Amino acid sequence: MKKVITYGTFDLLHHGHINILKGAKQLGDYLIVGLSTDEFNLIKGKAAYHSYEDRKMLLESIKYVDEVIPENDWAQKEMDIRDNQVAIFVMGSDWEGKFDELSSHCQVIYLPRTDGISTTKIKTDLYHKR
Repeated sequence: MKKVITYGTFDLLHHGHINILKGAKQLGDYLIVGLSTDEFNLIKGKAAYHSYEDRKMLLESIKYVDEVIPENDWAQKEMDIRDNQVAIFVMGSDWEGKFDELSSHCQVIYLPRTDGISTTKIKTDLYHKR
């Protein structure tokens, strides 16, 4: 079985998120999503609208996702890859080159982002519609 892993906050779920999850799943047999916890988002300076538990429930309901694990810090990726026997690490192209050091543990692939959509864009658009 070829396992794939990706990471993110996945707040305000949109079709760009679905595209990256679908693309990641097509690369293997089993997709693990490392979901940033609320505490980790604070460290990253991100504010999620939905709680970790709500975001986890949404991800678990998506047919491409086989397992959701908590992402608690930047450094855990290597351990997650090893502990879960991951063959492929996937991130969006906006992270291009940022995780190349993981290529000594598994294949690293950066998938293209979906044009015209992001959680930041949604928040901005909603704010300006007021």
